[in-house]
Amino acid sequence: MEALGLSCIAIGAIIALVFGIILLIKAFQESILWGLGYIFVPFVSLVFIIMHWDKAKSPFLKGLIAIPFYAIGIALMPTQ
Repeated sequence: MEALGLSCIAIGAIIALVFGIILLIKAFQESILWGLGYIFVPFVSLVFIIMHWDKAKSPFLKGLIAIPFYAIGIALMPTQ
């Protein structure tokens, strides 16, 4: 079961990474300052998603698909 749990966590991480990169690209498409802020300033990513919801809605909501994979992976991991 440990291998299945690790697999679920890895799948969730890949999903989150892909859609996080897509959101980063959207921030840089808006402006260089949004992109740099998205990378270096805490909570600017959240502000960007709220202010540009029409552009960020799809990748943000698709990125939330990673949460069930994390939850299942954590549930399947053995405890010590």
